[in-house]
Amino acid sequence: MDNKNFGANRSVMKNTLKWIVSILLLFGIAAGAYFWATAQIASNFNYRSQIKDDPPQPGAALGTPSTERLVIVLIDALRYDTSLKTDVMPTLAQLRSEGASALMHSQPPSFSQPGYSTILTGAWPELNDGPAFNVEYEDIPTFTQDNLFSSAHRYGWKTAVSGYYWFEKLIPQSDVDFSFYTPGEDNAADIEVMKAAIPWLQNNEAQVVLIHLDQVDYAGHHEGGPQSPNWDAAATRTDNMLTEVVSTLDFSKDTLVVFSDHGQIDAGGHGGQDADCLLEPFVMVGAGVIPGQYPDIQMVDIAPTLSALLGINLPASTQGEVQTVMLSLPQDVIFALPGATGDQQSGLLNAYATALGKETKALKLLKSNTVVDTQAVIQELRSQKLFTDRLIRAIPTGILLAVAITLLIRQRKNHSFTWVLGGILFVALFNLRYLIIDRKVYSLSSIISEMDLILYVATTTAVSLLLVWLVVSFYNKSFNNSPNENGLKTLWLGFTVIFIAGLPVLASFFLNGPIVTWTLPDYFTSFLALIGLIQILVISALTPILAGLTAGINSINRRFKK
Repeated sequence: MDNKNFGANRSVMKNTLKWIVSILLLFGIAAGAYFWATAQIASNFNYRSQIKDDPPQPGAALGTPSTERLVIVLIDALRYDTSLKTDVMPTLAQLRSEGASALMHSQPPSFSQPGYSTILTGAWPELNDGPAFNVEYEDIPTFTQDNLFSSAHRYGWKTAVSGYYWFEKLIPQSDVDFSFYTPGEDNAADIEVMKAAIPWLQNNEAQVVLIHLDQVDYAGHHEGGPQSPNWDAAATRTDNMLTEVVSTLDFSKDTLVVFSDHGQIDAGGHGGQDADCLLEPFVMVGAGVIPGQYPDIQMVDIAPTLSALLGINLPASTQGEVQTVMLSLPQDVIFALPGATGDQQSGLLNAYATALGKETKALKLLKSNTVVDTQAVIQELRSQKLFTDRLIRAIPTGILLAVAITLLIRQRKNHSFTWVLGGILFVALFNLRYLIIDRKVYSLSSIISEMDLILYVATTTAVSLLLVWLVVSFYNKSFNNSPNENGLKTLWLGFTVIFIAGLPVLASFFLNGPIVTWTLPDYFTSFLALIGLIQILVISALTPILAGLTAGINSINRRFKK
């Protein structure tokens, strides 16, 4: 009897210890998921370019301008397909027929602040040192990299900006002679923007003018998205404002360029890697422009192309190319362009390689190329550092996978395959609602607000986990017999679901690292990781409750049978 009591007590103590360790581990996982998710988001907001502290220096001016005045109309969020609707935007269609036009490509993140920064510096978000995500007005950093407005002002052009008040923080205001900024985003705000800008054009007060119209973006966020009639109505109103701008210009000596900073998904929203967010119109008409429909261009091509048109220096950090096929340039600019391009690209490569500590490798790569392509060298340096980082991260990734799989194999007598099937069912149920029922996209573009994302993922996770618990419990007959044993099996089910739901987190960790550091991540896998971390947090919090319910139901069934 003593031995039997001792054995029973030891078994109870062992099970109790398993419960305590499991619950503590789940709480630790929940805390880790919370801090990891918040750190991942914060690191995107805090990201700064590798060349922030030692930017390449501007070169000499290219030469004779091809225009007497450059007017830029940035229609925020205008999708390429919307820009082609002649009934919605007849003025833009007319300008396209008279000037040079092309489909323009941008890169994620497709938020406005990185878009503005790319447009004005000619460098992609990873290098231009503008914000990677839209930050609050008071937190917006001023450009550390050479930009179109600073270059134009440095060489004597009078500059002006009328638009959203983010430009007030991004562009060094010492390089802006006339300005109007508004915190408004709707039609009323655009009317005020036009009231400020039109007199500058009528009186020729400034020769480089940026007019930013925001109501299309507002319609996408607040009035139903691109599939709503409000979207086309907003586009038509901006087209009417474009007509007003055209009426002040003489295209024999003035140049007008129209484009957008990003598009929006059908449901409204942007920021991610979605095709609709990364395709924009580009239309340029007037002095110095050769009309025609041209092959696709990149957003980074805008700044160097407009710089050549103005005869100023190429933006020192630009990763784009002057679209010479679209321009009728003076002979001195044509002569100066190859050397200026080579010097500018070499300066950028040197700044980038120095920031990464890869100067020697950069020289070797340059010497190995018969045709010098500094952008290819920059990408090769980036790829080499990424490869090294991933090689290091492959070790903990592989260990974690091996441990998890080994533990599941060791639990095969407890039907661990049903836990795996439960994890797969959880993923299927979650994505059934996310992708099929609610038709959301796996992208930052789907985020309406931080709280909306958290609540949506949390509620979907909770319901999916509850259904999985019921299915697996009934299949394994977990509501009969031993409360302790079946409660522990529910804890194992929770751990298994965490493992399977966490596979995208593990993949993103390997590909991108735990947080954003020296380079921007792949935004598809990092978004899946963000969702996965929220799922893990919720699963970790709910699993002890479900295990307690399992044990409780077992106890009730026992008493009922007795």
